[in-house]
Amino acid sequence: MSPAAVPPVGARIRQARLERGVSLRGLAREIGVSASLVSQIETGKSQPSVSTLYAITTALGISVESLFEGAPDAVQTPSTVVGATVLHALAAFAADPGRRIGPLVGAGERETIELDSGVVWERLGHVPGTDVDFLLVTYRPGGSSSSGGGLMRHAGTEYGYLTSGELVLTLGFDEHTLRPGDAVCFESTTPHRYRNDSAEPAVGVWFVFSQSVQ
Repeated sequence: MSPAAVPPVGARIRQARLERGVSLRGLAREIGVSASLVSQIETGKSQPSVSTLYAITTALGISVESLFEGAPDAVQTPSTVVGATVLHALAAFAADPGRRIGPLVGAGERETIELDSGVVWERLGHVPGTDVDFLLVTYRPGGSSSSGGGLMRHAGTEYGYLTSGELVLTLGFDEHTLRPGDAVCFESTTPHRYRNDSAEPAVGVWFVFSQSVQ
């Protein structure tokens, strides 16, 4: 993977929390984690797990998609950015977060969020006015969507297609093993968890359609 940029996820979470008048301790209490963890996530010292990320966005009433959209003065260009065209694209995106990302997004232009427990999300594109997370998802060996092993649930509908590796999906009381070519779809309010028990990365394309967040 050659990510174009790592969005300021923590800063965006902090901004949304302050805009809504929610205290750090209040947010932590609502999602069931320590205030210290929320603080570390907001300052970029720690990355949330998939389940914690969804819990935070649900509690704050924001979409996961919005976490890829930082304020212009908060967006920084990391050392992994390659090529002037990528820099120009990122500058334009920072200036106008609502613009269309695409129609073509090159392999070296994808924005990336690395989450706790060995999970990486790469943004494949975005059409303004839609609440869709269009992602290339990688679960590294031993990676899981929940660092504590618990099941997560959030608003929306989830569609996934595994392209390589092997991924175990716990969905409600059932467990399914996904292999290359397998696809899944379900309401995200159903308790679920993904984990990679194999020695190889599990990679797939995921669409998560979220309810509109005001």
